[in-house]
Amino acid sequence: MKQIVNIFFGSFILLSFSHCSSAQNLQDNAPVELGEVYYQKWVAGIQGGGSGINLFVNLVENNQNVIFDSVYFRGKSVKLGTNSSNNSFVGRFSTVLNRKPDVILSDKPQGEFGNQVPIIPKSIPFNLKDNECVISYKENNRIKYFKIKKIKEKPTLSYPSTPQNKQ
Repeated sequence: MKQIVNIFFGSFILLSFSHCSSAQNLQDNAPVELGEVYYQKWVAGIQGGGSGINLFVNLVENNQNVIFDSVYFRGKSVKLGTNSSNNSFVGRFSTVLNRKPDVILSDKPQGEFGNQVPIIPKSIPFNLKDNECVISYKENNRIKYFKIKKIKEKPTLSYPSTPQNKQ
């Protein structure tokens, strides 16, 4: 009987500690008044020029105590940058589409010396749909999170290729 009590008590302690690290302060409402929130895919016009998704968060009003930090979107996380004003933020996510491979294959080990180690993305602590994101922010020196649902997608930007040299 004593072993059963010890196993139960030990399991309870382990389960209670496992939830502490994954708990996030996910707020029900945004701490600021949000304007338009949308994402837009882009692709470079030249082969190997890259591609990505830009997520734009526009604010109507920002409380001085709130500082935006990062955004979690489609399994990735990036820092938010300001976009032309303090009331507009952008998260820039790169994708593998239209990326030039930087791989050297050789039968000699020294020939492959310049190859980069593949980057394995970290998993994010949130379960999100494709049209949802979570923004982390600091308020009174505490990190908090809020979720934005039903983010609109704008048409893809296809950047033109480099201009032709006219002679």
